[in-house]
Amino acid sequence: MAFQLLLNLAIAFVWMLLMRDMTVSGFLVGFLIGLLLMTLMRRFFPTPFYPRKVWACLKLLGLLLKELVVSSFAVIRQILKPKLALTPGVFAYETELKSGWELTLLCGLMNLTPGTLLLEVSEDEKTLYVHAMDIEEAHGVEQHIRNTFEKAIMEVTRS
Repeated sequence: MAFQLLLNLAIAFVWMLLMRDMTVSGFLVGFLIGLLLMTLMRRFFPTPFYPRKVWACLKLLGLLLKELVVSSFAVIRQILKPKLALTPGVFAYETELKSGWELTLLCGLMNLTPGTLLLEVSEDEKTLYVHAMDIEEAHGVEQHIRNTFEKAIMEVTRS
């Protein structure tokens, strides 16, 4: 992926030099031409075409922003209630992620969203112990993490 991106940037700079157009628009035109050339020749690259990974990263960032807003409003809604009807607790979450990078990313995303907090990772790195704001919704939280964060992380880190 990094090689493809660097090649695309090199094509863009060569285009700028050949056209003697040292502007942002000249760079963008060169970048798009490089992207078109690389699209036509993508079967010659041993790794998957890099715009897919870039798109997956942008989707993960969008998911994080959406989850931050939604969970923040959920926490605010609970705070503003006259009587708290929460049962905080800890649950064990079995993850399908394998590498340390994937686990670190998942833990960071879970800690950034209000309502959940990672407490510990098991020795085999398969079980995460998570503190939830409302333990009665733990099964729903598990499914939500699996269907959103884990899925998006696997899309970014795996080919």
